[in-house]
Amino acid sequence: MYVQLVGGPLDGQLLDVTGFSPDERADGALLISPHGAYGPGGRSDYEPRDDPGRWEWQGDTA
Repeated sequence: MYVQLVGGPLDGQLLDVTGFSPDERADGALLISPHGAYGPGGRSDYEPRDDPGRWEWQGDTA
């Protein structure tokens, strides 16, 4: 199972969530993103919204 990442530095990429539990899928993920606001080692926060097949960018964190 894959979700599409929408917005932010990982826009358009697919994330494999096959191994995620239902609770983990509901929480979203902090993904390593070398192109985010904090450069290499920074993370981008993506969370599910109205469409379960798409996770939207919420911002970047160090």
